[in-house]
Amino acid sequence: MDVADTTEYRAPAIWRDRGSLRYFARCGGAPIGMLLALALVGCDDKGQSQVTPPPPPVTVSQPVKRTVTDWDEFTGRFEAIEEVQVRARVGGFIDRVAFKDGAIVKAGDLLYVIDPRPFEAVALEAEGQLADARAKGELAKRDLDRALSLVQSSAVSEQSVDQRRQALQAARAAETRAKGALRVAQLNIEFSHVTAPIAGRVSRRLVTPGNLVQGSEGGATLLTSIVSLDPIYMYFDVDEATYQRNSKLWFEGKRPSSRDTSNPVQVTLSGETKPSHDGKMDFLDNRLDDSTATLRSRAIIPNKDLSILPGQFGRVRIIGSAPYEALLIPDTAIATDQSRKIVFVVKEDNSVEARSVVLGPLDEGLRVIREGLKAEDHVIVDGLQRARVGAKVTPTMATPTGDKATGATP
Repeated sequence: MDVADTTEYRAPAIWRDRGSLRYFARCGGAPIGMLLALALVGCDDKGQSQVTPPPPPVTVSQPVKRTVTDWDEFTGRFEAIEEVQVRARVGGFIDRVAFKDGAIVKAGDLLYVIDPRPFEAVALEAEGQLADARAKGELAKRDLDRALSLVQSSAVSEQSVDQRRQALQAARAAETRAKGALRVAQLNIEFSHVTAPIAGRVSRRLVTPGNLVQGSEGGATLLTSIVSLDPIYMYFDVDEATYQRNSKLWFEGKRPSSRDTSNPVQVTLSGETKPSHDGKMDFLDNRLDDSTATLRSRAIIPNKDLSILPGQFGRVRIIGSAPYEALLIPDTAIATDQSRKIVFVVKEDNSVEARSVVLGPLDEGLRVIREGLKAEDHVIVDGLQRARVGAKVTPTMATPTGDKATGATP
């Protein structure tokens, strides 16, 4: 700096805080080294020691130990046990529709009325023909009786007796034909009142009053359809590997075959998270499908509330093993490390260890652990994001609630 320069030099101001006090230091005209020393002294607020945070808290629980049974699960489709297409058995004009579209009907309930008057007229004519045939038959019988009494005195010839006997047989045949014609006419009258052949849910009306329908003689007109609902079938396909495994268990006496035993099944409908319907096995096909290598199987499901409809999809579970002892933990305690499934276990020194496990199926909300855990292990069930392998944690035992789905009760 030029001494002759009259411009006043002002040193930089350094502010610092200590608690609620603020200090200002001004260094004017001092050497640069002194200024740096003052700045370091004035800005030194890191002398306080930092406190080490405590180990993060986690919740642990011991695996649940109980007897479980594996279930095989498949996708299936529901079908009605009985399904009927209601068609006209006689031709004529529709007089009345006696059901509501989509209603539940019982066997014998009236559905349609076809104009019965033409059939009633035919029946009346058939009754007259039957009466005439009976009268002719009675006359032929009396003639034959007289001829038989006169032939003994040779008043009539044997030929005349044979002719009268033949006339009686013809009269009786005519009576039989008249009875048949009357029965047909009566059946047509009965068929003009179309009734439900089975109980179930009826579809919509396909023909309305005033329309002409054809009977069975000329291509019967489809009037509506009915499907039974309770119980209902569920068809599903079992893969070859599962079939072979179950067959092996059957040969070993560890699992009954569904061919001769109504093994229980559980059904989960679309949108449900757990089974809502129970049923039993009803049928196994006699061969595997050539194109899919699967075995067509069938279960029968009670449907008291009529909530399941034919054509609906669902998931069906069937027994896949003999009962065995297993360890179970909540699914939330399982993490994924690339292709491995792992759980975090708290050791005696409260450090965290990662265990590779082999998973089994779900059982009542808990996951079966086939390998990798022991009954006395303390598994982290809450706070996985705070756990680090090798680091220490503060474990807290899960509160026993008795809820199997939480894994809180060992």
